Amino acid sequence: MQPQRAFRMVRKFGSILINFNCYLKFIIANLIINKLKTYKSLLLSLFSGLLLGLSWPTYGFSSLIFIAFVPLLYLINNYHKKFSFGLFSLIYLTFIIWNSISTGWLYYATTEGMLFAILVNSLLMTIVFSFYKIVSQKINSKLSLLFLVSLWISFEKFHLNWDFSWPWLNLGNVFSEKIGWIQWYEYTGAFGGTLWVLVINIVIYKILIRFLEKKALKKQLITVSLLLITPILISKYIYHKIDLKGDSKQFFIVQPNIDPYNEKYKKSNLDNYLYLQNLIDKNEVKNSTIILPETYFSDAIQIDSYNDNQLKKMLNDLMNKSYSEILTGIELFEIIYDSIDVKEYSNNLNDGRWLNLYNSAAFIAKKNQFYNKSKLVVGVELMPYKSFIEPILGKVLLDFGGLSYSRGYDSFRKNFKSSQGFNISPIICFESIYGEYVTEYTRKGSNLFAIITNDGWWDVSEGHKQHLSYAKLRAIENRRNIVRSANTGISAVINYKGEIIQSISYGEEGFIKSEVPLLKKITFYVKYGDYIFRISLFFLIIILLHFVATTLKTK
Repeated sequence: MQPQRAFRMVRKFGSILINFNCYLKFIIANLIINKLKTYKSLLLSLFSGLLLGLSWPTYGFSSLIFIAFVPLLYLINNYHKKFSFGLFSLIYLTFIIWNSISTGWLYYATTEGMLFAILVNSLLMTIVFSFYKIVSQKINSKLSLLFLVSLWISFEKFHLNWDFSWPWLNLGNVFSEKIGWIQWYEYTGAFGGTLWVLVINIVIYKILIRFLEKKALKKQLITVSLLLITPILISKYIYHKIDLKGDSKQFFIVQPNIDPYNEKYKKSNLDNYLYLQNLIDKNEVKNSTIILPETYFSDAIQIDSYNDNQLKKMLNDLMNKSYSEILTGIELFEIIYDSIDVKEYSNNLNDGRWLNLYNSAAFIAKKNQFYNKSKLVVGVELMPYKSFIEPILGKVLLDFGGLSYSRGYDSFRKNFKSSQGFNISPIICFESIYGEYVTEYTRKGSNLFAIITNDGWWDVSEGHKQHLSYAKLRAIENRRNIVRSANTGISAVINYKGEIIQSISYGEEGFIKSEVPLLKKITFYVKYGDYIFRISLFFLIIILLHFVATTLKTK
């Protein structure tokens, strides 16, 4: 009995060893598979981020944008059935890479501002795609992809209008260097470009899935080809057909080259006036409209005493002597003594007074005209949700050499009326990246856009190049010619097709003399604005209601 018992024990132990060995192999195999899945997911995340970054103007290859979201969509729909923190992290990584490549130049102005813009903007984009993943678990694939398109467009619109506004990477901006592809923006605005990008990415993603499933692709390939080529052909047709004419006026665009960090705020208004006077006399400027950059006169002038200010008197003399009106950037301020007159942007001086400070444009003509910049740079000119944040954090605006106070703003767009019978729109810096916002000038009778800016904060980087490039989109959407004066550059004349006709290189001092036509056309986009967003919002609400109903029914 003893040998048999020993034999059974040995056999049982051997069986256990065999089973343990199989189990160990199973665990190792799963670990390897999970490890490979992790690497695969990471590569998909990195790949999407790189494609997005490398598609962006002005250095990028715009065509890459049509496949940039495909790896991310594949990752989201194949990572796990349920949403997880791991998936959230991978999506976030994609958008961190994109934002870093495309807007890392913010470092030249402020490291803190760059980090905040990249991290927060990436987070917002991640939330959009994460929400898509959550919703897609309850509704069918086609409806969930329509939800993604509607949600992203709604996000871009939201990003154009809240206090932390930073629409620099709205997808429609990606084609600013491909104006031959997007002449139809006069009908859709930049949201047409956003829709185009998302639809193409979704169709190519669907083609990829069918390819992996070894299904027929002929119809899908024809569809994506038509979706890619048709808008470009329409654009080429519009480009060659459109021929707008109008009376031309003479413009004299000035580009100083003043270091905004070390020189600009050390120069007095008198210094800048004498520079301008010498430039006009030396070049015999007559019967022109002179365009000067943002905050060209940076010593703030009190509005109440503006007409009696020595600078105003000198500028009037210069206007009369040269028979030329002057559009210039200027700092203005007013002191408030009565709390009844305090605005939401007023700065409390803690002595019974409040300060309203404005980044403004002034038009030196027979009639005094001002416009106060309305789209303000977060953290520099604007404390977001000031009534809530300031009591907690105090005054935390960044100081770039000027005054670190919140700026005031105008609630409506204003055109300057020239004595020569035309309307010119003062668009100050950051405002030029807001599509529907700029159309308000056109609806109010604008014949020409004047963009005045100071792009010296960003040094030799993509920042000033992208800013100039985005102006082309506003020209196409509104079919208006643009005169652009930028401290340090790039100053330019842009025609209504988005073509740069004349320019001065970055980092150079100079001027442009140009005859520029005044136009009156009202485009479809000017009339109806961001209707693509409004349609998207409708679908978003309907699909959300369906999602909620499905979720409740499941429970």
